[in-house]
Amino acid sequence: MKKSLAGVTDMTFGNPYKLIFMFSIPLLIGNVFQQLYNMVDSIVVGNFVGEKALAAVGTGFPVIFMMSSLFMGMGIGATIMISQFYGAKDIESVENTINTIYSAMMIGAVPLTAAGILLGGPLLRLMKVPNDGTLAMAQVYLIVVFVGIIGNLGFNINSGILQGLGDSRTSLLFLLIATIINIVLDLLFTVAFGWGVFGVAFATIIAQFCSWVFGIRFINKHFSFIHIQVFKFKFDSALFKKALRLGIPSGIQQALFSVGIMVMQALVNSYGSAFMAGFNGANKIDTFAFMPIQSFSTAVTTYVGQNVGASRMDRVKTGTRSGLVLSVGSSIVISMAIYPMSALFMRMFNQNPQVISGGVAYLHCVLPFYALLALLFTLNAVLRGAGEMMIPMISTFVSLWFARVPVAYLIAQSRGKEYIYLSYAVGWFFGAAISVTAYKIGRWKNKSVVQTDFEVESPSL
Repeated sequence: MKKSLAGVTDMTFGNPYKLIFMFSIPLLIGNVFQQLYNMVDSIVVGNFVGEKALAAVGTGFPVIFMMSSLFMGMGIGATIMISQFYGAKDIESVENTINTIYSAMMIGAVPLTAAGILLGGPLLRLMKVPNDGTLAMAQVYLIVVFVGIIGNLGFNINSGILQGLGDSRTSLLFLLIATIINIVLDLLFTVAFGWGVFGVAFATIIAQFCSWVFGIRFINKHFSFIHIQVFKFKFDSALFKKALRLGIPSGIQQALFSVGIMVMQALVNSYGSAFMAGFNGANKIDTFAFMPIQSFSTAVTTYVGQNVGASRMDRVKTGTRSGLVLSVGSSIVISMAIYPMSALFMRMFNQNPQVISGGVAYLHCVLPFYALLALLFTLNAVLRGAGEMMIPMISTFVSLWFARVPVAYLIAQSRGKEYIYLSYAVGWFFGAAISVTAYKIGRWKNKSVVQTDFEVESPSL
């Protein structure tokens, strides 16, 4: 891989398989630690506090995800802009984009915190969280997390900056710090101090804040062309509008996705705390299985962004093929490995047979169809890297709202709760069909945020 500017990777030269694979390895390791970070919360409360605490922590994630979705979308938009500007070797625009997105984050974090604290409780009640102690614990978890949400936002912005530049290794260091702090504080606050769900949430925000601050210091020290100054606002309105154009569709996509998950969670919650805990535990395992897909997709977005910025559309085509082979192939292998051990993995979270059976039902319904998910995510990553944000939003909307959610409720009425998760595969199929069609048509080639000199032609996989 060709190195340019200390610590970043120029992906406009070299073998696409090697570039995508090597860029993905630190991301994959980082995703493992990120999930370990989240799983520790669930394992600690599930074993030392109880199944209701496990259900409470798990049911809070969709609310946090939904409330933060606009910022997450803007972060994705900034990552794409940075990768394209870097591909075009426009370093001044890279720095201005970073300053602008940081200023927007610092200003927006205040209303986000207030909204999370005020709306968390009503949203949990809409999700039918059982009022048997689970609701009260979930409210505590949300309040504490939203009080410290700035650390989470900053941590993710730092990671997006580095990924856009082609550096997937440094973010791993930030995540390692957060994970170690979180594990130690989880055990201290929950097991030693007996603070329950509050202790888990408090450990989370401390760990994220520490990692965010360390990330700022590290980036400023090791990247001479980046100067992050948190409280010195530098705002470029033209770049901000571009970030919004890219970020709003992604933010809407994230919000619609999280609302859809909340609707699904409401269906799961209606079957009681044990089934709810099984779903939340299995969801953590599912996230582990999803990590290679997520890592390869992130690598593909950066790869495509840099090559679109450099007008290397021939490399975009070969990179798409490479990403699909890596993502689909790994999803098949991992799902085959996890499927027969589903019950064993579920016992990490809780020993209740109802919790275990509920989690196994989830895993056995989704794992066989992971190749569809890999296809969907990889092609959406290509489209985003090129600057096409509407198609991924539409495919996600159709996948979730026109397929997964209604099919899940239909299955619940006709076949029972153990089969509702088959709706995931139905959604993935429709979403992938839209993304494949959009890729084949090729209009996404006109969406770059930098000037390009190529003609649109119909691509093939």
